[in-house]
Amino acid sequence: MAIRLTKAWTALTVENATALPGQLGVYELADGDGQTVAFGFAGGRALFGLRSELTTLAEAPPHGATQYRVEVNSQYQTRFRELLMVYQADHGELPAVNAEKPPIGLGRLSPL
Repeated sequence: MAIRLTKAWTALTVENATALPGQLGVYELADGDGQTVAFGFAGGRALFGLRSELTTLAEAPPHGATQYRVEVNSQYQTRFRELLMVYQADHGELPAVNAEKPPIGLGRLSPL
């Protein structure tokens, strides 16, 4: 498994989001240029997992998000924090949406 999400981008539309599985996992949102604007997760409180989280986001995309990619993962909290740490190591800051309310105690990671 790659440390960064590497799957192809999918257009952030309600139609595409409703086709997602109702499973736990993480997602990455990007603008039209492919610049990451947020990482998030669909956890145990998400009624239909990734499907419901991304359907809600597709109805009101944050910071100009137009595309997404997902990873089904039962360890979604750990994977979410790992993705944030890798992004911060690569760019020196968190994505715009995550920077508005950064997770408490986010560690440092030095990916190769």
